[in-house]
Amino acid sequence: MDPSFVFFLFLLSFFLIPSSTIARGGDRIPIPSGFLDKSSELLTRHLFEDKQRKISEALTDGYMSNTELEKSVTEFGQRCANISSIYSIGKSVNGSPLLVIEISDKPGKEEAEPAFKFIGKVHGDEPVGRELLMLLANWLCSNYMKDSLFYPVNDVEDMRQPETRAIMNWVKNQQFAASASLHGGALVANYPWDGSQDSRKKYVACPDDKTFRYMASIYSQSHYNMSSSTEFAGGITNGAQWYPIYGGMKDWNYIHGGCLELTLEISDDKWPRANELPILFEYNRKSVLNLVASLVKLHAGCREWMARGEALLERVDAWNV
Repeated sequence: MDPSFVFFLFLLSFFLIPSSTIARGGDRIPIPSGFLDKSSELLTRHLFEDKQRKISEALTDGYMSNTELEKSVTEFGQRCANISSIYSIGKSVNGSPLLVIEISDKPGKEEAEPAFKFIGKVHGDEPVGRELLMLLANWLCSNYMKDSLFYPVNDVEDMRQPETRAIMNWVKNQQFAASASLHGGALVANYPWDGSQDSRKKYVACPDDKTFRYMASIYSQSHYNMSSSTEFAGGITNGAQWYPIYGGMKDWNYIHGGCLELTLEISDDKWPRANELPILFEYNRKSVLNLVASLVKLHAGCREWMARGEALLERVDAWNV
């Protein structure tokens, strides 16, 4: 693990919602008059709905409950106290803590280093992200200073659910360089923008489109089979081209937090069997690490160019004297 980079792993509370729930998207907040065609509706998609198994006790067997998650996080904090800090940014609508694991060489201290956050289980029927984040946390702890990859080389908050408000406040108070939200229901790396002005499916590029495509491609190409997708060229997609949504976290992070966020659909099945989780982790492990490493290199490159620019200005000032 790179001591010059900070991980924040946010593990949402565990709760069940009907399996027909939309796999990804934002709140259905009011759209300003004239923003959309009056005859149109917000486009949504029920991802692979016909393939999803009904949530049953047998299906949830092997997944952590809220109590088990809290115990797992506590045990992690005790085992990895030298590189981690555990805290909560609030409570869910059901009163469960919204847990964060910070992993850093100086946990709890704000430094002039890029910070990357991963968010698991945004949707109630997509628990795979939360499970994989715990596996990632434990892997990082076990491989701290061992793995060679990280060595240095719509804003009406009162209308939001408490989980949403907690994340918004967190992003405002903690500067993140980049972020990724883990989902289930498809296999693709999704990047902004998420919506179009006329609600039609079409490519809508944001100012940092090339950077986002690079980040998404890093993840997809490092994945076991994401890049070989027959539905998405190269295993990546622009959100608005796939299907437009409004009020999503990815766009909000980019606009209000200056944070480059991807939506990572990491499993065709929203609720894969628990015994498949270690395999899914291995499929995604290199992608996660390479994505963060690419940001480290990008950050280092920017600092180098800034240093060169400052040195050049000093030389120009010297000449003027």
